[in-house]
Amino acid sequence: MTTLAVTGHMDLSAATMPLVREAVQGLLREHAREDLVGVSCLARGADTLFAEAVVEAGGRLVVVVPARDYRVVHVTGDHAVVFDRLVAAAEVVAMPYDVADEQAYEAANAELLKRAERLVAVWDGTSPDGKRGGTAHAVEQARALGLPVDVVWPEGAERA
Repeated sequence: MTTLAVTGHMDLSAATMPLVREAVQGLLREHAREDLVGVSCLARGADTLFAEAVVEAGGRLVVVVPARDYRVVHVTGDHAVVFDRLVAAAEVVAMPYDVADEQAYEAANAELLKRAERLVAVWDGTSPDGKRGGTAHAVEQARALGLPVDVVWPEGAERA
């Protein structure tokens, strides 16, 4: 079994989405030898692209929901339809927080890393902005744990 977790930017530009999708699909083919498991918080952008690629590849999806209010407060617009479809196809791990705040996101990242053999980071390489629970912080945590990190940032990728 191969278990990959994801962290990544939510604000990918429209032109970047297909570039990242293709890169993630290639990475999944490279690492998925047998039973593929993908672990994601299903945030808009990188997390969702990864989760869709896992399901399309026939893998099992595990969704870590940071807090009880996450769906209602943070999943909006066109992302809600995709989020609900992916949650319905996944094993859901609900973190014990009422509010999706920095503490909840940090705990969700810790849960992702605990379950993973590798971390896929859709990341432009920017330094942490001081907030815990973001992409750069998750990469730092993974590296501190000795977890292999595959950075995905294709040529021409940009944040919106």
